[in-house]
Amino acid sequence: MARNIEIKARLSQRSELEDRIVPIADSGPIVLEQIDQFYRVPEGRLKLRQINGEHAELIFYCRSESAGPKTSNYSRVPIVHPEQLSQLLTLALEPVGIVKKTRTLYLIGQTRIHLDEVEDLGSYLELEVVLDPSQTETEGEAIALQLMQKLSIDQADLVEGAYIDHLIR
Repeated sequence: MARNIEIKARLSQRSELEDRIVPIADSGPIVLEQIDQFYRVPEGRLKLRQINGEHAELIFYCRSESAGPKTSNYSRVPIVHPEQLSQLLTLALEPVGIVKKTRTLYLIGQTRIHLDEVEDLGSYLELEVVLDPSQTETEGEAIALQLMQKLSIDQADLVEGAYIDHLIR
């Protein structure tokens, strides 16, 4: 499985944060319209993601639900027929819910920065430090914490769980 170190934070001043990201970003912005359909599984999370109505992938991941930097182990598979897979998954598994978001993606080194506008939730930042197989989780956490400091992300703004958890509540 691939690994990354993630943090998620609620945003109150998205435009100010984006102004800090743009000068240090290696690439972006890339705007992605994403629809994630979640399904109940015995462990971890399973979601069918549709991107810009053009691409889809099935993603399984396991991670802690804590608010600080956390390791996420994940696998992704491209999907050719998302509507048919959605129907099959709905027959086989219990649907949990749907998350709709507009994601603005920037890259800084090995870190994916997501500025998300989540329908019915608001604005969020996600940092994903994509680890290469030789890197330790501690190294990834250090990168995430340095970037949080550089972007002035306050620990008090960090949130637990996934967007689907917040929507269900």
